[in-house]
Amino acid sequence: MHLVRAAEAVPYAPPGHHHVTARRLQGLDAGGPGGFSVGVSHYPPGSTVDTAPTAAETVYVVLAGELELTCDGSIHTVSRHDSVHLAAGEVRSLRNASAADATLLVVLKP
Repeated sequence: MHLVRAAEAVPYAPPGHHHVTARRLQGLDAGGPGGFSVGVSHYPPGSTVDTAPTAAETVYVVLAGELELTCDGSIHTVSRHDSVHLAAGEVRSLRNASAADATLLVVLKP
């Protein structure tokens, strides 16, 4: 078993993320599984992720709030408990256009 308490989660700065707070819960520098990583990202109102390809196969799960996800030229509003799968290299951007904070669980498989 590999337990990581929320207060001990490893902070990291994903490239192209603006005003987003990210913490790694499992995998990579947080220890635990070798084939994937799990992180949680906090998006205050107005925070953004640049339009760019994903570095790895990615799954997003919205834990709270809502975000605008742009992918393939279409804008999708994703809300609590919505999930999104992105293939490695798929181009996307994110933005919190709401007045409330949003929290996103991020699973990456290199």
